[in-house]
Amino acid sequence: MSQSHYVVARPVESALIINKLIRNTYILLSLTLLFSAFSAGISMAFNFPYMGALVTLGGYFGLLFLTSSLRNSAWGILSVFALTGFMGLTLGPMISAYIHTFSNGSELVMTALGGTGAIFLGLSGYALTTRKDFSFMGGFIMVGVLVAFLAGIGALIFSIPALALAVSAMFILLMSGFILYQTSAMVHGGETNYIMATVALYITIFNLFTSLLHLLGAFAGKD
Repeated sequence: MSQSHYVVARPVESALIINKLIRNTYILLSLTLLFSAFSAGISMAFNFPYMGALVTLGGYFGLLFLTSSLRNSAWGILSVFALTGFMGLTLGPMISAYIHTFSNGSELVMTALGGTGAIFLGLSGYALTTRKDFSFMGGFIMVGVLVAFLAGIGALIFSIPALALAVSAMFILLMSGFILYQTSAMVHGGETNYIMATVALYITIFNLFTSLLHLLGAFAGKD
């Protein structure tokens, strides 16, 4: 009888662990998004300049490595806020540029924000409710992100606007797929650390927002 009870209890215990992981991830993600928005607001209020690609990438990868190293300790939570706060500071000058460059800049920012929220909530909700396994997308997304990243560097170095737009479109598709992949990983046990799950989803949302904003500025922006 005890053996039967054990067999029944294991799925229940597993479901509780997964639900706790998902709950902690979305709570921390919500808090970091708010903190990132606050950092972006501070950056805009004090008119912080663009930090440059080297500083931005150096700060991002450095804080990402720190967060990964501390993911199993309470310090990991502080490093998540350091990372998302830093990314918010880098986002401020970009938002300011769109607001001041386009007469409908504020509308573009709000549209990109709303589109990002709709895509994230729709896809993550779909993965959570259907509980489909999207782990097969991992390799494709990894290769796609690498190709898009290199293409983005090429577009920046050689000043090719059309390539930059294509990269933004690629990132929207790739980040949409990654939302399904990451949410599925939490549901099926592929991701068990809520700190790293939060970081992955935050980066996805960040890239989704900036890519949407870039495309909206190119096709709907009014000088």
